Amino acid sequence: MKVIIVGAGEVGYHIASRLASENKNVVVIDKDPDSLRRVSENLDVQVINASGSSPTVLEEAGIKSAEILLAVTNSDESNLVACLVANMLSPATKKLARIRSSDYDDYHEMFKKEAPYIDTVINPEIEVVNTIQRLMKVPCAVDMGELAGGRVIFVGLVLDEKSPMSGVKLMDFGAMFGQSRPLIAAVVRNEELIVPRGHHILEPGDLIYFICEHGRLEETLRLFDKDVRPVKRVMIVGGGRIGHRLAKSLESQAIQTKIIESDMARCKFLAERMNKTIVLNGDGSDQKLLIDENVRDTDVVIALTHDEETNILVSLLAKNLGAHTTITKVSKFSYFPLMSTIGLKKVVSPRLSAISTILHDVRKGKVLTAVSLLREEAEMIEAMALETSAITGKPLKKIAFPKGAILVSIIRNDIIMIPTGESIVEHGDKIIIFARRQAVSKLEKMLTVKLEFF
Repeated sequence: MKVIIVGAGEVGYHIASRLASENKNVVVIDKDPDSLRRVSENLDVQVINASGSSPTVLEEAGIKSAEILLAVTNSDESNLVACLVANMLSPATKKLARIRSSDYDDYHEMFKKEAPYIDTVINPEIEVVNTIQRLMKVPCAVDMGELAGGRVIFVGLVLDEKSPMSGVKLMDFGAMFGQSRPLIAAVVRNEELIVPRGHHILEPGDLIYFICEHGRLEETLRLFDKDVRPVKRVMIVGGGRIGHRLAKSLESQAIQTKIIESDMARCKFLAERMNKTIVLNGDGSDQKLLIDENVRDTDVVIALTHDEETNILVSLLAKNLGAHTTITKVSKFSYFPLMSTIGLKKVVSPRLSAISTILHDVRKGKVLTAVSLLREEAEMIEAMALETSAITGKPLKKIAFPKGAILVSIIRNDIIMIPTGESIVEHGDKIIIFARRQAVSKLEKMLTVKLEFF
């Protein structure tokens, strides 16, 4: 697969890193020599210092032989033009554009229907708002996502000492919990990602990723001694585009919402456009202001300013002052490993949301959904089982899955099944697979053609 990436910023760099590690042919185009230097010094990819919307440059990059063009610069207009020019030169190339301005929100579908030079519109701000709202629905979760059209849920939560699952071998789950048992897809222990097998024992402090049917989420959480508490009061610190989008959505759900924003002009802008949300002008990292606004009675404090350090400080202060839970927006990937260490486990990132959306379109085989997890260390992949793939037609115990990959669910005729070694995937089944980053390349081949793996 050949992929051309226009834009060498954080999203472009990390997508290039991800695809290069999977032995894909990657070309990165950017006008900024400093951004390109970072790419060329750290990644095994081709770089071109020029405008990605230039037809001459795109031809030099090999657009006619590229399967995918990703336009992910910081300019919506540049991304649109790059896709337009790419379509003129190579209509068969799939084109994805990152478009962040809310001015385009109502036109995403129109772009794909009326302007066929864009196959997928990526708005990381919309995706991160969706992620925040999923986390708000399950306050005990540190990560959560939906697959199979929302019918299957994956949840990441930290195992408590009092949990009945602490000290239990996975092979004993069936005897303890019967058919209601959750399927454990991954365990993170001491920053190490483990794809567990039957002999693994769960320990307090483990970050557990499990899979369950949407309708059985509350029942499954009770097995972990967790519950779902409805969110009634929310405080948003930072009234930028994401804060504005989130507040508008919360208003429609009748959730009491406050926004704290330091810029007075932005406060006036927000106040004119909100119906029930309280807009306050102030510093969200001011301890006295948080106390005055009853942060201890707030269900969720969400730090969404443009400054990473401010978001971290706000979340730490809010936790210390008694807020039930916090959600922190962080864009710098280098900060991610530090967050759980300082006690901030619920972290969202527009850039990571953009990467998850892009991965869906990049994956080979009939992939329906691909969600990046654990700071890009793993993926949850939903795919259609093809007749030609190595995964169909024989018991799972006879299939040599790549190391670090596990089949976690089979969906057949709208019935969701937890697989066993005797289960057989049939042509047309939907399957959900958890895979470490290193296993994805082999897994793609496995989903496409009948190959054997060691």
